[in-house]
Amino acid sequence: MKSNEVIYAKNSAVILLDQTKLPFDLEYLTLTNYRETARAIRNMNLRGAGTVGVAAGYAMAQAFSEFSEIEKILQAKAEIESTRPTAQNLFYSTNLVYFRAISAKNRVKAAWKTADSILKSDIRSTKMIGEFGAELIEDGFGILTHCNAGKLAIQGYGSALAPIYIAFAQGKKDIFVFVDETRPRLQGSRLTAWELAQVKIPHAIIVDNAAGYYMQKGKVNIVFVGADRISANGDVANKIGTYEKAVLAKENNIPFYVAAPSSTIDMKCKTGSEIKIEERGSKEVREVFGKLVANETSDVLNPAFDITPAKFITGIITEKGIHKPDELNTEF
Repeated sequence: MKSNEVIYAKNSAVILLDQTKLPFDLEYLTLTNYRETARAIRNMNLRGAGTVGVAAGYAMAQAFSEFSEIEKILQAKAEIESTRPTAQNLFYSTNLVYFRAISAKNRVKAAWKTADSILKSDIRSTKMIGEFGAELIEDGFGILTHCNAGKLAIQGYGSALAPIYIAFAQGKKDIFVFVDETRPRLQGSRLTAWELAQVKIPHAIIVDNAAGYYMQKGKVNIVFVGADRISANGDVANKIGTYEKAVLAKENNIPFYVAAPSSTIDMKCKTGSEIKIEERGSKEVREVFGKLVANETSDVLNPAFDITPAKFITGIITEKGIHKPDELNTEF
């Protein structure tokens, strides 16, 4: 799977791989205006902080193609930003496209050029993240992942999967990946496992509740996760369940690393307590692939993300290197 097979632009349309159909079908959506692209972000036809950022950048470019009035462009920007409120890359992209284009002589051309640059930057950054992170992996390592932070989630090599891809390509032997299923949307069992199977990296899907068991048994040597937003003090917002894995890793003396491009770091956000957590609908929990799997009359709480405090994080891997969480204030 190549980067341009996940999301790209063609003639003012956004073409994307519909991740809700994986791993069973490869289907693409053609989104012809910013509202369609925003709807695809909200409905999670695409997901992952990086891919959401690229899509948001393209949605902004579509808005510039559709409107000349600044008021309407700003309305479109607000609509795009409302789709996934936790993901920092989304806001990074909408702001970058808007401010570069609004002052340009040819706004439409500048908007599309900037949106394209976001995708290209992700491809470069993820390779470097992978190279830095691969240095942490030794022959025979058991690696735990949570959610999907691979090529589907951010263009190029992914973030949390990038070190694994690079280490495997380098010929490191007998590495094995424990893939958390990641309820309720099963991004681990549907997407991460699918990605690893494409390149024949040894792995097994485990239920979310089994991660502690394998840590306690000494089967897990390192944990890699992605991030949707990183605050200035090193707290990390990521898929719900990440905090639990970090606490378990600390208890079992297992290094816990967060991998993300520097665009995921929000220096205006002082701590994780300031990060807005997206709450999603009850249907995601009550149903799996349209089949009811829970008591229909019970209330459902469905936070999409949680906050992992910096004290549980061994290091944050970006395209600039591996950083201690408390170093972000001085390095970014």
